[in-house]
Amino acid sequence: MSESTLSIGVLLPEILGTYGDTGNAHVLAERAIRRGIDARVYSVGLGDDIPAELDIYTLGGGEDTAQMLAAEKLRTDPGLVRALDAGRPLLAICASMQVLGHWYCDARGQQVAGLGALDVTTTAGSSRAIGELVTHPLVDGLTEKLTGFENHGGRTILGVAAQPLGRVLAGIGNCEAAVDDQDGRCGVDGAVQGSIIATYLHGPVLARNPELADLILSRATGATMDPLEVPAVSQLRRERLAAAGC
Repeated sequence: MSESTLSIGVLLPEILGTYGDTGNAHVLAERAIRRGIDARVYSVGLGDDIPAELDIYTLGGGEDTAQMLAAEKLRTDPGLVRALDAGRPLLAICASMQVLGHWYCDARGQQVAGLGALDVTTTAGSSRAIGELVTHPLVDGLTEKLTGFENHGGRTILGVAAQPLGRVLAGIGNCEAAVDDQDGRCGVDGAVQGSIIATYLHGPVLARNPELADLILSRATGATMDPLEVPAVSQLRRERLAAAGC
Protein backbone atom coordinates (compact mmCIF):
# COMPACT_ATOMS: atom_id res chain seq x y z
CA MET A 1 0.00 0.00 0.00
CA SER A 2 1.50 3.29 -1.17
CA GLU A 3 0.88 6.58 0.58
CA SER A 4 0.07 8.10 -2.83
CA THR A 5 -2.48 5.41 -3.69
CA LEU A 6 -6.05 5.37 -2.40
CA SER A 7 -6.41 1.94 -0.80
CA ILE A 8 -9.87 0.35 -0.82
CA GLY A 9 -10.45 -2.87 1.07
CA VAL A 10 -13.00 -5.57 0.33
CA LEU A 11 -13.35 -7.48 3.59
CA LEU A 12 -14.24 -11.20 3.67
CA PRO A 13 -15.40 -11.39 0.02
CA GLU A 14 -15.52 -15.20 0.05
CA ILE A 15 -18.31 -15.17 2.66
CA LEU A 16 -19.84 -11.70 2.27
CA GLY A 17 -20.05 -11.47 -1.50
CA THR A 18 -23.39 -13.17 -2.18
CA TYR A 19 -25.05 -10.29 -4.02
CA GLY A 20 -22.12 -8.81 -5.93
CA ASP A 21 -21.46 -6.19 -3.27
CA THR A 22 -17.72 -6.49 -3.84
CA GLY A 23 -18.43 -4.32 -6.88
CA ASN A 24 -18.76 -1.32 -4.57
CA ALA A 25 -15.00 -1.22 -4.05
CA HIS A 26 -14.37 -1.32 -7.79
CA VAL A 27 -16.85 1.52 -8.37
CA LEU A 28 -14.95 3.62 -5.83
CA ALA A 29 -11.62 2.82 -7.48
CA GLU A 30 -12.89 3.56 -10.98
CA ARG A 31 -14.45 6.89 -10.00
CA ALA A 32 -11.20 7.87 -8.28
CA ILE A 33 -9.06 6.84 -11.26
CA ARG A 34 -11.24 8.77 -13.71
CA ARG A 35 -10.43 11.86 -11.66
CA GLY A 36 -6.70 11.22 -11.78
CA ILE A 37 -6.50 9.67 -8.30
CA ASP A 38 -4.44 6.49 -8.17
CA ALA A 39 -6.52 3.77 -6.47
CA ARG A 40 -6.17 0.08 -5.73
CA VAL A 41 -8.60 -2.53 -4.42
CA TYR A 42 -7.32 -4.97 -1.79
CA SER A 43 -9.08 -8.24 -0.98
CA VAL A 44 -8.88 -9.22 2.70
CA GLY A 45 -10.00 -12.81 3.20
CA LEU A 46 -11.28 -14.68 6.22
CA GLY A 47 -7.81 -16.02 6.99
CA ASP A 48 -6.06 -12.67 6.59
CA ASP A 49 -5.34 -10.08 9.24
CA ILE A 50 -7.47 -6.98 8.64
CA PRO A 51 -5.13 -4.04 8.04
CA ALA A 52 -5.96 -0.90 10.00
CA GLU A 53 -4.37 1.54 7.54
CA LEU A 54 -6.59 1.21 4.45
CA ASP A 55 -8.32 4.40 3.29
CA ILE A 56 -11.78 2.87 2.72
CA TYR A 57 -13.38 -0.41 3.78
CA THR A 58 -16.32 -2.27 2.25
CA LEU A 59 -18.38 -5.19 3.54
CA GLY A 60 -21.06 -7.08 1.62
CA GLY A 61 -24.05 -9.30 2.20
CA GLY A 62 -24.25 -13.00 3.01
CA GLU A 63 -26.35 -15.79 4.44
CA ASP A 64 -26.63 -17.07 8.03
CA THR A 65 -23.48 -19.19 8.17
CA ALA A 66 -21.48 -16.43 6.49
CA GLN A 67 -22.82 -13.90 8.99
CA MET A 68 -21.76 -16.05 11.93
CA LEU A 69 -18.24 -16.47 10.53
CA ALA A 70 -17.99 -12.74 9.80
CA ALA A 71 -19.18 -11.78 13.27
CA GLU A 72 -16.57 -14.03 14.89
CA LYS A 73 -13.82 -12.70 12.62
CA LEU A 74 -14.62 -9.04 13.27
CA ARG A 75 -14.91 -9.60 17.04
CA THR A 76 -11.50 -11.30 17.25
CA ASP A 77 -9.50 -9.29 14.70
CA PRO A 78 -8.80 -5.73 15.95
CA GLY A 79 -7.97 -4.29 12.53
CA LEU A 80 -11.37 -2.92 11.58
CA VAL A 81 -12.01 -1.43 15.02
CA ARG A 82 -8.68 0.38 14.85
CA ALA A 83 -9.57 1.70 11.41
CA LEU A 84 -12.95 2.94 12.61
CA ASP A 85 -11.36 4.56 15.65
CA ALA A 86 -9.14 6.44 13.19
CA GLY A 87 -12.20 7.61 11.25
CA ARG A 88 -11.68 5.47 8.13
CA PRO A 89 -14.88 5.25 6.03
CA LEU A 90 -16.70 1.91 5.98
CA LEU A 91 -19.57 0.94 3.68
CA ALA A 92 -21.54 -2.05 5.01
CA ILE A 93 -24.31 -3.81 3.11
CA CYS A 94 -27.24 -5.87 4.42
CA ALA A 95 -25.87 -8.76 6.55
CA SER A 96 -22.81 -6.66 7.34
CA MET A 97 -24.97 -3.94 8.88
CA GLN A 98 -26.48 -6.59 11.15
CA VAL A 99 -23.04 -7.99 12.06
CA LEU A 100 -21.75 -4.53 12.95
CA GLY A 101 -24.58 -4.06 15.46
CA HIS A 102 -24.83 -5.21 19.07
CA TRP A 103 -26.51 -8.49 18.08
CA TYR A 104 -28.72 -10.11 15.47
CA CYS A 105 -30.99 -13.15 15.50
CA ASP A 106 -30.07 -16.05 13.22
CA ALA A 107 -32.47 -18.35 11.38
CA ARG A 108 -32.96 -20.41 14.58
CA GLY A 109 -33.91 -17.34 16.59
CA GLN A 110 -30.66 -17.36 18.52
CA GLN A 111 -28.93 -14.08 19.32
CA VAL A 112 -25.46 -13.77 17.81
CA ALA A 113 -23.12 -11.12 19.20
CA GLY A 114 -21.97 -8.51 16.70
CA LEU A 115 -19.08 -6.09 16.69
CA GLY A 116 -21.02 -3.36 18.50
CA ALA A 117 -19.73 -0.66 16.15
CA LEU A 118 -23.30 0.30 15.24
CA ASP A 119 -26.04 1.05 17.76
CA VAL A 120 -28.49 -1.36 16.11
CA THR A 121 -30.10 -4.73 16.81
CA THR A 122 -31.74 -7.07 14.32
CA THR A 123 -34.53 -9.60 14.79
CA ALA A 124 -36.29 -11.86 12.28
CA GLY A 125 -39.20 -10.39 10.36
CA SER A 126 -42.52 -12.07 9.69
CA SER A 127 -41.75 -12.14 5.95
CA ARG A 128 -38.79 -11.59 3.66
CA ALA A 129 -38.25 -8.15 2.13
CA ILE A 130 -37.51 -8.64 -1.56
CA GLY A 131 -37.65 -6.08 -4.36
CA GLU A 132 -36.70 -2.58 -5.36
CA LEU A 133 -35.88 -0.21 -2.50
CA VAL A 134 -35.81 3.58 -2.92
CA THR A 135 -35.13 6.11 -0.19
CA HIS A 136 -34.86 9.85 0.28
CA PRO A 137 -31.40 10.54 1.75
CA LEU A 138 -31.15 11.88 5.29
CA VAL A 139 -27.39 12.48 5.33
CA ASP A 140 -25.64 15.79 4.68
CA GLY A 141 -24.00 15.78 1.27
CA LEU A 142 -26.64 13.60 -0.39
CA THR A 143 -29.51 15.11 -2.37
CA GLU A 144 -30.50 12.41 -4.88
CA LYS A 145 -32.77 9.45 -4.22
CA LEU A 146 -30.98 6.25 -3.25
CA THR A 147 -31.91 3.19 -5.28
CA GLY A 148 -31.13 -0.51 -4.99
CA PHE A 149 -32.73 -3.88 -4.36
CA GLU A 150 -33.28 -5.54 -1.01
CA ASN A 151 -33.37 -9.22 -0.11
CA HIS A 152 -33.36 -9.80 3.64
CA GLY A 153 -35.40 -11.34 6.42
CA GLY A 154 -34.06 -9.18 9.22
CA ARG A 155 -35.72 -6.21 10.88
CA THR A 156 -33.18 -3.71 12.18
CA ILE A 157 -33.94 -1.15 14.87
CA LEU A 158 -31.68 1.85 15.39
CA GLY A 159 -30.53 2.94 18.82
CA VAL A 160 -30.04 6.58 19.76
CA ALA A 161 -26.43 6.73 18.52
CA ALA A 162 -27.27 5.60 14.97
CA GLN A 163 -29.09 7.69 12.38
CA PRO A 164 -30.90 6.36 9.28
CA LEU A 165 -29.36 6.71 5.84
CA GLY A 166 -32.67 7.35 4.11
CA ARG A 167 -36.45 7.54 4.44
CA VAL A 168 -38.21 4.76 2.52
CA LEU A 169 -40.16 5.82 -0.57
CA ALA A 170 -40.60 2.30 -2.01
CA GLY A 171 -39.84 -1.06 -0.45
CA ILE A 172 -39.32 -2.07 3.18
CA GLY A 173 -35.86 -1.04 4.39
CA ASN A 174 -34.99 -1.64 8.03
CA CYS A 175 -38.51 -2.64 9.10
CA GLU A 176 -42.16 -2.15 8.28
CA ALA A 177 -43.37 1.30 9.28
CA ALA A 178 -46.57 -0.28 10.60
CA VAL A 179 -44.62 -2.19 13.24
CA ASP A 180 -43.20 0.71 15.23
CA ASP A 181 -42.63 4.19 13.85
CA GLN A 182 -41.77 5.70 17.23
CA ASP A 183 -38.92 8.21 16.93
CA GLY A 184 -38.70 7.48 13.20
CA ARG A 185 -36.97 4.15 13.75
CA CYS A 186 -39.01 2.40 11.06
CA GLY A 187 -39.92 3.52 7.57
CA VAL A 188 -36.20 4.11 7.06
CA ASP A 189 -33.23 2.27 5.63
CA GLY A 190 -29.70 1.90 6.83
CA ALA A 191 -27.63 3.22 9.71
CA VAL A 192 -25.05 5.99 9.82
CA GLN A 193 -22.75 6.32 12.80
CA GLY A 194 -19.27 7.80 12.94
CA SER A 195 -17.47 6.85 9.74
CA ILE A 196 -19.87 3.95 8.98
CA ILE A 197 -22.54 4.04 6.29
CA ALA A 198 -24.69 0.89 6.29
CA THR A 199 -27.70 0.00 4.16
CA TYR A 200 -29.89 -2.83 2.88
CA LEU A 201 -29.39 -1.53 -0.68
CA HIS A 202 -27.73 -3.95 -3.08
CA GLY A 203 -27.01 -3.28 -6.71
CA PRO A 204 -24.08 -2.83 -6.07
CA VAL A 205 -25.38 0.27 -4.32
CA LEU A 206 -22.52 2.52 -5.48
CA ALA A 207 -23.07 1.58 -9.13
CA ARG A 208 -26.62 2.87 -8.82
CA ASN A 209 -25.82 5.84 -6.59
CA PRO A 210 -22.71 7.76 -7.72
CA GLU A 211 -23.43 10.61 -5.32
CA LEU A 212 -23.03 8.21 -2.40
CA ALA A 213 -19.79 6.86 -3.90
CA ASP A 214 -18.41 10.37 -4.22
CA LEU A 215 -19.38 11.21 -0.65
CA ILE A 216 -17.31 8.24 0.56
CA LEU A 217 -14.41 9.28 -1.67
CA SER A 218 -14.59 12.84 -0.33
CA ARG A 219 -14.52 11.60 3.26
CA ALA A 220 -11.52 9.39 2.51
CA THR A 221 -9.49 12.00 0.63
CA GLY A 222 -10.63 15.19 2.34
CA ALA A 223 -11.25 16.67 -1.11
CA THR A 224 -14.40 17.62 -3.00
CA MET A 225 -15.01 15.35 -5.97
CA ASP A 226 -15.28 17.11 -9.32
CA PRO A 227 -18.41 16.23 -11.34
CA LEU A 228 -18.11 12.99 -13.29
CA GLU A 229 -20.63 12.22 -16.01
CA VAL A 230 -21.22 8.56 -16.84
CA PRO A 231 -24.26 8.36 -19.17
CA ALA A 232 -24.83 4.64 -18.58
CA VAL A 233 -25.17 5.27 -14.83
CA SER A 234 -27.72 8.03 -15.38
CA GLN A 235 -29.71 5.72 -17.64
CA LEU A 236 -29.56 2.92 -15.07
CA ARG A 237 -30.85 5.24 -12.37
CA ARG A 238 -33.75 6.41 -14.51
CA GLU A 239 -34.75 2.84 -15.35
CA ARG A 240 -34.57 1.53 -11.78
CA LEU A 241 -36.35 4.51 -10.23
CA ALA A 242 -39.10 4.17 -12.83
CA ALA A 243 -39.40 0.45 -12.08
CA ALA A 244 -40.02 1.32 -8.43
CA GLY A 245 -42.53 4.02 -9.32
CA CYS A 246 -40.25 6.78 -8.09
